[in-house]
Amino acid sequence: MAKSPHLPQLAETLDLLEPDRLALSGGTEGHRARMRARLLSAGPDALADHEMLEMILFLALPRRDTKPIARALMTRFGSFAAAIAAPLQDLRATEGLGEAGVAALKAVQAAALRLVRAEVMNRPVLDNWDRLMEYLNAMLARERVEQFRVLFLDNRNRLVADEAQARGTVNHTPVYPREVVKRALELQATGLILVHNHPSGDPTPSSADLKMTQEVKRAAEALSLVLHDHVVIGNGRWLSFRDAGLL
Repeated sequence: MAKSPHLPQLAETLDLLEPDRLALSGGTEGHRARMRARLLSAGPDALADHEMLEMILFLALPRRDTKPIARALMTRFGSFAAAIAAPLQDLRATEGLGEAGVAALKAVQAAALRLVRAEVMNRPVLDNWDRLMEYLNAMLARERVEQFRVLFLDNRNRLVADEAQARGTVNHTPVYPREVVKRALELQATGLILVHNHPSGDPTPSSADLKMTQEVKRAAEALSLVLHDHVVIGNGRWLSFRDAGLL
């Protein structure tokens, strides 16, 4: 029987993969098994930040030793939260991470945001302010550019929609009051909460923030909509226009 011309190439490929297979069958796979057991028996607090990153990455990169990659992410970004929230271009620059690793981290970030969003959606947010702030901080505190969002409330002050209206630069986002109130009418909302972030980390509103808020308030009042608040998210801090007497 004639030998396949592809057999030498296949053998060469298997030889290249053999060191990875042997490494994973030894210390690396044992390390992974121990981390899995610790997570399942003692819960997520049993794992350090770099170990959580390792676990996520070895699901996406089963043939790689993910400990060095996790360590590199911690060195560059400083924490688990900062790593999964990092911009795509920064993650892609991490050696060994690749598209599969980047996608895994972003899937975890998306899952985390959906969990905290579930705690506020379709609930009276004015009576659950702390949970709302947790959600907004998770969504915006680590953004590198300004993002303007609107929370739309029904007549029982339940959150019916949270939508990004615009993204801008590191210190400016264009906002169009007419578009904000138009969208509120489409959703049959009766109240609004404006939200945007300051990438500088300082939530102190600018003169442009003050002017824009008053413009949206006037446009809302003309259509019997209530502007409940405007929240500025910084890094670990936030400011409420209503609490500060600015609304």
